Amino acid sequence: MDDGRPIFVQIAEMIENSIIDGTYAEETQVPSTNELAAFHRINPATAAKGINRLVDDGLLYKRRGIGMFVATGAVETLRERRRREFSDQYVRPLIEEARKLGIGTEELKKLIDKGEEQR
Repeated sequence: MDDGRPIFVQIAEMIENSIIDGTYAEETQVPSTNELAAFHRINPATAAKGINRLVDDGLLYKRRGIGMFVATGAVETLRERRRREFSDQYVRPLIEEARKLGIGTEELKKLIDKGEEQR
């Protein structure tokens, strides 16, 4: 944990990834801030800041006296947001670069298909 981004952001993204991949299913409990802090050797307030970010986004909710749980619909919310981010970060720049190089839509699709075959 230390890729230059704030640790609380990394904690939030780690939990998001675990929600998307099914590690934390909807309506299941996620680790407490103290568990996250101990595991990652960080300040509990930092872990709480990451958790609170997910609460603010509607991905987690608190059951008083029990802990934090994954909200119903969290997986789809995350997928939709990440699809938008993927489009903004990768697809639009790809299309812009293709246009600069004179690569049309059909040729770009063929290049993508070829890249997929080489995986």
